[in-house]
Amino acid sequence: MKRFAAQVELIAGAGGVFEVVIDARKIFSKAAAGRFPEDGEIVRLIEAIGREE
Repeated sequence: MKRFAAQVELIAGAGGVFEVVIDARKIFSKAAAGRFPEDGEIVRLIEAIGREE
C-alpha cells in the first residue's frame, strides 16, 4: 500500500546522525530527541504536516 507520494533520499553520514526533513523542514532529529523514532512516529509526523496544509 502506498501512503505518500514522496521522493526519498538517504544521505550517508557519520556520527549517528538521523534526521528526517520534508520541504526543508526538519520533522525529526535523533540528536534533538535523544533517541531513534518509535514505530509509526515518522508517519504520524508526515500526516500531521499534511493536515496543516
